[in-house]
Amino acid sequence: MLWIALLTLSLFVIFLISYLRDPRKIINGFLFNSFILAFLVTCLMYTFQTDTTQWSAWIIFPIVAILILIPFAFVVLIVGLFLNARTLMRREGRKLANSLTLLLGLGMLFLLVVRMLDLSQLVSNNLQPLFGGAGLITMYFFLHMFNFLTAYTLYQFNRPKRDQNFVIVLGSGLINNKVPPLLANRINKAVAFYQKQKKVTAPPKIILSGGQGPDEERPEAEAMQEYAIQQGIPAEDTIQENQSVNTYENMVFSKKILDDRKPDGDYHSIFTTNNFHLFRAGIYARKAGLNSQGIGAKTAFYYWPNAMVREYIAIVVLQRKRHLAVVGSILFISICLSIINWFFVY
Repeated sequence: MLWIALLTLSLFVIFLISYLRDPRKIINGFLFNSFILAFLVTCLMYTFQTDTTQWSAWIIFPIVAILILIPFAFVVLIVGLFLNARTLMRREGRKLANSLTLLLGLGMLFLLVVRMLDLSQLVSNNLQPLFGGAGLITMYFFLHMFNFLTAYTLYQFNRPKRDQNFVIVLGSGLINNKVPPLLANRINKAVAFYQKQKKVTAPPKIILSGGQGPDEERPEAEAMQEYAIQQGIPAEDTIQENQSVNTYENMVFSKKILDDRKPDGDYHSIFTTNNFHLFRAGIYARKAGLNSQGIGAKTAFYYWPNAMVREYIAIVVLQRKRHLAVVGSILFISICLSIINWFFVY
């Protein structure tokens, strides 16, 4: 009993240190989930050892209920993804970028059908390791996604101090050369922070970051600056960064502006974006060498699920070497086992 309690406490301390040091890491999600799992195991062990009826009901009943509800939750999630895809396409148009929840729902439905039909029984025993490998790969990405969602949720609680020198607003594209609602929310978040900090200390400079796309008549930063001034921000407190074409460049070129204005590196900065984009933007900030945390603007609920799928895919691509190594190892072992079965077992 003592060892599992110490393990639980150790996991919590390790998570806390990791999160406070840098909340922009997926490992924080893994550490937090491990702590919760260890905590539940500790509670179960305490319940069985003390044989307390009241504790047993409080601990065992929710766990049993969750295990029973998991299959139903899986089906409900599939239905919810299909409904969300329909709503999103009606409001935002029928295009590939808006069909990610539909594709995810179809993929989950396929896995459910394969599981129910148990197709592995229809092939030779020599190929069984390949089905096992496919199952391991699916489980690997499920756990990775779960850790990502946990880390993403934890990052939403980040609250930077009101002592910032700069606030970087990440661009997201213009529509008809004007600031669309999605981008306006990012600027409004920066404006709100500016006004709150202004009440307690010197206000920060707001860096409007966004270059000119191929279908735009002017740099995004120019339109963003105009919008910020219309919201009451003095022109002298705004700075255009009009070279970047993606989030990583937003961070790189904004950092160059910060370093040029504060060569000694003695400055504090944050960035604003939409809440679904917050975690990945934080990763890009770290890659660019920018010690900057983010605050997220709210996003319409119907838009959020599809955006989160896109964010997760982007995270996987960003860490593709690691994932290819894991998937490649599993496939290699599965193929080797199938070859051994073919020539030496069956």
